[in-house]
Amino acid sequence: MYNRNIVLPKNHSFFLFGPRLTGKSTLLKATFPKSSTFEINLLLSSDYLRYSSYPALFYQDIKNRSPEKTHVIVDEIQRLPELLNDIHAIIEEPNSPFFCLSGSSARKLKRANANLLAGRAWSFNLFPLVHTELKDKFNLEMSLSRGTLPPMVLAENEIEARRSLTAYVDTYLKEEIHAEAAVRNTGAFHRFLPIAADYNGQMINYSAIAGQTGINYNTVKDYFTILEDTFLGFYLFPYISKTAKRLTKHPKFYLFDTGIARALKGLAAVPILPQTEDYGHAFEHFIILETIRLSQYAEKDYRFYYYRVQNGELEVDLIIETPQKELFAVEIKSSSMPASKQLRGLISFKKDNPHAKLMCVCETTRAFQDRDVEFIPWQDFFTRIGLY
Repeated sequence: MYNRNIVLPKNHSFFLFGPRLTGKSTLLKATFPKSSTFEINLLLSSDYLRYSSYPALFYQDIKNRSPEKTHVIVDEIQRLPELLNDIHAIIEEPNSPFFCLSGSSARKLKRANANLLAGRAWSFNLFPLVHTELKDKFNLEMSLSRGTLPPMVLAENEIEARRSLTAYVDTYLKEEIHAEAAVRNTGAFHRFLPIAADYNGQMINYSAIAGQTGINYNTVKDYFTILEDTFLGFYLFPYISKTAKRLTKHPKFYLFDTGIARALKGLAAVPILPQTEDYGHAFEHFIILETIRLSQYAEKDYRFYYYRVQNGELEVDLIIETPQKELFAVEIKSSSMPASKQLRGLISFKKDNPHAKLMCVCETTRAFQDRDVEFIPWQDFFTRIGLY
């Protein structure tokens, strides 16, 4: 197992959310010894049927556990959100255990109006592996192509990685989301997924997607919400300056992993080659994912946006605002020497936000300054913005 950047509390109850196969169960078992842990896995039919058929047994089992079992792990808590009421009651009692609750979907918790323990449990997110966890085993091109979910990283060859990506897309994204009653019309959702992948990193046009899929506008919006609630993607909203006008107000949407995005586009078997448009898109996607992941692990409370003038001629890939009101405008380019015309969005942003620090994250081998723009090797970028 790789050492993960996230540090889980040992003396406080918590939720650990994240997509399937990010390693939540592995991390919990590595952090909390079996000798001191009472484990319930709601993915197992035996555990699920036991507590769904007789919910009162959950409370009894926890109360009757051995005294040395100081922690209770409940995997995939969203499958039985009603158990959270019992967990709440137990936490309120003297000498209660600490609960470690994992979940791959917030949708069922929201729809069930689940008891989220009102601050009695902290909340954390686990992501696919980041480059600082992989260390010397990190390979940029492989990460852009396969993504960094542990099974894809550990695959011995491209064939294994491709099969794993295909299985994830076919079994989880399609079947398991449907099984959780997130969608009723499986065929429509299947048509939606590759088109959503085509829009990865672009402004969302719900009407256009509705026209391409034959699905109505509101259903398309709901499908994106499903991806967000199951931690399979996130919105990046535009930065709106008080002084600037004619700015885009539509969000972009990013899938949670570069490999999954390519698999949904049907590119899992296609090699990713430097100096191609596919490589450039994947590199931008990767940098944005790494920035958000590392920020959350470091608990920095940074806010992330993008910038775009309405006519689309001027754009900045990533705007970062820190709690101290520092503002970083970041253009992401996969070349080693980006052309000056590719940086016009940064200059435009600077006019309306003169205190902003302009950066171009690229594959240069050394940092250098050109007028107001700091060119930074991607490996040094995260340190430069204070993430480690």
